[in-house]
Amino acid sequence: MTELHRHASHPGIVKRLKRADGHLRHVIGMIEEGRACTDIAVQLQAVEKAVTAAKRTLIQDHIDHCLGAGGETDLTEIKALAKLL
Repeated sequence: MTELHRHASHPGIVKRLKRADGHLRHVIGMIEEGRACTDIAVQLQAVEKAVTAAKRTLIQDHIDHCLGAGGETDLTEIKALAKLL
């Protein structure tokens, strides 16, 4: 069985992502209703920002709490994470 990997930031990240999920569902509804493309694009940008903020929080928390000794493994992981930001 795999050990659970949780951080103090995870509940907040889940909350943000659930909010973004609801927002995205609303955007899908806007498209289905034939709303103006400009309005849809603005709302999609808001969803994108919410997901990006959640991702940044997750990565920063991981760097702060999971990467420790600063060895070669940590440096490789930091480089991989930097590509995701």
